[in-house]
Amino acid sequence: MKKVINWISGLLRDEKGTPSSKRFIGIVAGLSLCITLFANQFTEEHIAPAATLINAVAALAFGALGLASVDKIWSK
Repeated sequence: MKKVINWISGLLRDEKGTPSSKRFIGIVAGLSLCITLFANQFTEEHIAPAATLINAVAALAFGALGLASVDKIWSK
């Protein structure tokens, strides 16, 4: 159990070991997008989220995770 907690905390830290808000936002946005799309398969179409909302959350996830990797490249 301790290995899992250490692995998860390592996901949320940058290469210097400090907590990264960009990684946190990217991971949370990605997980919420996956959960929403999975749950959307079992609901009626009038309950489904708007395509614009799905695209916005996807852009937020990709942007936050992309910025986290750009920081890693440019810091060298």
